[in-house]
Amino acid sequence: MLFMVIERYRPGRAPEIYRRFRDRGRMAPAGLRYVASWVDLNYECCFQVMQTDDEALFRQWTANWDDLVDLEIVPVRSSAEAAAAIVPEI
Repeated sequence: MLFMVIERYRPGRAPEIYRRFRDRGRMAPAGLRYVASWVDLNYECCFQVMQTDDEALFRQWTANWDDLVDLEIVPVRSSAEAAAAIVPEI
């Protein structure tokens, strides 16, 4: 299953976030896979797509970052999957 992870950086913490990432990596547990990410131009927010079959793994991962960012995790599907579910082929 895919998830959109919205990371809102705490004010002034971007350098610390990137320093930790450089030194320790993403720190995601096995079974939680990074897909892609984008960062806003002001270094205030990161949008990540991650994949897992076990949502409980997010608790382990977010514990490594919740001192620097506020996280929102939203289950998502691709546009193609959404279209197929709404208007199935006949």
